[in-house]
Amino acid sequence: MFEIYRECTFSASHQLRNYNGKCERLHGHNWRVRIHVTGEKLDKSGMLLDFHELDAIMKDAIDAFDHRHLNEVEPFLNDSPSSELLAKVLFEEVANRLPKDKQLNVKCCDVWENDASRARYYPG
Repeated sequence: MFEIYRECTFSASHQLRNYNGKCERLHGHNWRVRIHVTGEKLDKSGMLLDFHELDAIMKDAIDAFDHRHLNEVEPFLNDSPSSELLAKVLFEEVANRLPKDKQLNVKCCDVWENDASRARYYPG
C-alpha cells in the first residue's frame, strides 16, 4: 500500500451553532487541510498520483469555502460548521473527485483551525 498527502490553506469565517461560548460569535480562521490518499498501484512514472493533480483536486473541493462565511455555504446552512464536519465534507469532496481509473482512496482528512487544534475524519 502506498500513501501520499498534501496540505493547503484557505481563509473562512464561521459561527458554531448550538454552542455556548466565544465560538458561537462570528470569527475566522486560516484553515489548514491535509488529505491522505492511498492506493496499491503506482503509475508508469512510479507515482500513486501526481502531487499537482492532488493539489488541483483539493483546490476544487476547497474553492466553495475559501474567503466565505461557512454558515452561508452548503452543507452548513443548517449544520454547525465545526472543524470535525468540515473535515468530513472535504474528505467526501476530494474522494468524489479522485480519478476513478486509478483505484485510489482518501484515508483521512485533517483540518486545523489553528496550530494547536486539529480535527480528523476517516471512515470507521
